[in-house]
Amino acid sequence: MADSLFNEIYNPDVLSCLANLSNDEVFTPPEVANAMLDMLPQELFSNPDTTFLDPACKSGVFLREIAKRLISGLEVQIPDLQKRIDHIFHKQLFGIAITELTSLLSRRSVYCSKYPNTEYSVSRFPDVEGNIRYKRIKHTWQDGKCIYCGASQKEYDRDSLLESHAYQFIHSGDKERVFDMKFDVIISNPPYQLNDGGNGKSAKPIYQHFVNRAKLLKPKYITMIIPSRWFSGGKGLDDFRKEMLSDRRIEKLVDYENFKDVFPGVDLAGGACYFLWKRDYNGMCEVTNFDKSKPLTSNRYLDENEIFIRQNLAVKIVKKIQKQNKYYLNKKVSSRKPFGIPTNYPPKENGIPCWFIQRIGKKYADKKDIIDNNQLLNKWKLLVPKAPIAGQTDFTKPVGFYYDGNIRLAAPGECCTESWIVAGAFDTREETLNFKSYLFTKVVRFLLLQTVVSQDVTKKNFCFVPDLRKYNITFTDEYLIDLWGISKDEWNYIDSRICNIGGDDNG
Repeated sequence: MADSLFNEIYNPDVLSCLANLSNDEVFTPPEVANAMLDMLPQELFSNPDTTFLDPACKSGVFLREIAKRLISGLEVQIPDLQKRIDHIFHKQLFGIAITELTSLLSRRSVYCSKYPNTEYSVSRFPDVEGNIRYKRIKHTWQDGKCIYCGASQKEYDRDSLLESHAYQFIHSGDKERVFDMKFDVIISNPPYQLNDGGNGKSAKPIYQHFVNRAKLLKPKYITMIIPSRWFSGGKGLDDFRKEMLSDRRIEKLVDYENFKDVFPGVDLAGGACYFLWKRDYNGMCEVTNFDKSKPLTSNRYLDENEIFIRQNLAVKIVKKIQKQNKYYLNKKVSSRKPFGIPTNYPPKENGIPCWFIQRIGKKYADKKDIIDNNQLLNKWKLLVPKAPIAGQTDFTKPVGFYYDGNIRLAAPGECCTESWIVAGAFDTREETLNFKSYLFTKVVRFLLLQTVVSQDVTKKNFCFVPDLRKYNITFTDEYLIDLWGISKDEWNYIDSRICNIGGDDNG
């Protein structure tokens, strides 16, 4: 009875189970791999000459699912099953593993044997690798960084028994190509980041190197699943964001704000996306995003705004408000470290009153350490935390940015560390409080949300929030709805995305 129950009712895909195991290497669930394959022209799987490459094999799921489609699609052209399998595995499917362990796992998934030169392989090869290669290589150091991936020499120039994370696909020049051939399709879920040797758990993105390298090979199609943080740029991603948003060859983009909707059990702020890049395409992009698991699709240019707006429903609202305004708060909000004082600055016994992280509160800074190039010190200031939504990674849920408990009203003569940014500086306390009421409206916080793909908020995230220039009244959502002609349906959508304000007023 137990055997029958297990075989007939509970028969999980081992790669689905594996996809839930670890945050270190994010394995792709088979259903996600198939959703990516569905974007490709399906006639590719009926062509015995189509070639596929996964340059970052982990579980082998992409090659395995492609093999299934080819075995079905080539049945008429190659009727003999064994000949068909041999042709597919020897002539059409290729992979580069990211570690020795994943090379064994991938071969086991694809060839049914981690050593394809044995009798247990569904298709025999003359060597132990088959067409899923792995070679341990070294970083190429220059001035303490790898010239290919930017890895820190301090972190990764290590013992040969430890993993170097020098991924072969992005550490090889044209003369060192793993496979001396052209590929029609490059498909992958590349590694996402490397420790960069900074404070704490500081890491730098690496997935952009896989995308850029794939483009250099000029395949007909590229589809990869990567974190969505590139939408707004940031550490190591500014040039990549600019190039991707302006690339008219990206035919489709599917975006999930909640990373767990794609990779159950894995949590990463900003969500994930996968795309279809088509070499011979030049046009608008079909953007699909998921709202409460329902796909919403529209066709648009990805670079129509400086920062990509994820939600299709939000695009109309942002455009409506943009048409009515000329000035925006990204020009008013301060840069990080507004007074030149770092987060780890030790409080002084006396000096200039200074706001530190929330648990420390207001202490003192030495006057000689303060930089006031923008003449903010002698103004009334609204201080907002640079990480107002720390701990929240799922932006599909109602999001709260600013409330009375996490902002500070700084009087003239007071400064702050880089734990805060100055959202606005004014001559009077009344203006500052009016500006605070504006920032606390759901409409404004909704406009801010459209630029957020991580827990940090900087001045660039205010690029869709109008600067009204005069703050001589207490602002409400009702006032802004009337001012900008926001419809009832638009308001209902805004209201569903932003939580109510809570906390105690310290102003």
